[in-house]
Amino acid sequence: MAKIKTAVINKPGRIITIAVMTLVAVVQMFPLIWLLDFSLCNSNEMFTNGILVLPQKIQWNNYYLAFTNGNFLHYLRNSLLINTLAVIMVLIISIMAAFACQRMEWKLKNAASILMVMGMMIPIHATLLPNYVIYDRLRLTDTIWALLIPYVAFSLPQGFFLTSSFMSSIPKELEEAALIDGCGIYRIVAIIIFPLMKASIVTVSIMTYLNNWNEFMLATTYLSSKRWKTLPFCILEFTGQYSSNYAVQFAVMTLSAAPALIIYIILNKHITKGVAMGAVKG
Repeated sequence: MAKIKTAVINKPGRIITIAVMTLVAVVQMFPLIWLLDFSLCNSNEMFTNGILVLPQKIQWNNYYLAFTNGNFLHYLRNSLLINTLAVIMVLIISIMAAFACQRMEWKLKNAASILMVMGMMIPIHATLLPNYVIYDRLRLTDTIWALLIPYVAFSLPQGFFLTSSFMSSIPKELEEAALIDGCGIYRIVAIIIFPLMKASIVTVSIMTYLNNWNEFMLATTYLSSKRWKTLPFCILEFTGQYSSNYAVQFAVMTLSAAPALIIYIILNKHITKGVAMGAVKG
């Protein structure tokens, strides 16, 4: 009887919770629905009354034009290459820096840790003009390094914070046993530390990828030719001086958002798990 009464009492609260969470989910999903809706209609239909538009005829041609006239595959290749290299470099440097600050004994390790984490306080666009001057003098503008360097630099503080927090929970006895068996530092990191940090590595990889995927301000400042331009530039292919093809632009934005959305949906559990485990120190 007590269990039945508790269930009856909690039922209204549960219904309210579900209703509120459903409303929040709808609000969060609406921009994606709006984006998909406008990508399937004609440009003239966008200026009708109403938040959403019911297209008279679904315009699949918008996606065809995005691929053919927008150089979509070229920009997609650049985005995949640059973001993949950025993730690899962030992981390598983060793990090495975390090992140096958590496991090795040297005088400035606490100061180095603080300086690394303080990087999260600096907005990436605050260094836009100083970096441009430096890249221009070093002749790095319009090269892949003009994007890789800031992408890696501003993703490192977050990666270092997660990997160092997670590494501190790994028992030191495992490394001491490996040292007794004759393992060097690099073998310890590769054979012992790296496999135990899979959750943290996945989290850093996903967050780095998503943070840099749609970045546009740095790319448009440092790049001038199409050689290394990334996916957001595909939208500008349909922007004219006097008119723009808005429907195709929405199709491009839908295609650009799809990879990041799919990655987040598939690996959402790993992100939550990695952040939670990295936040708890042993």
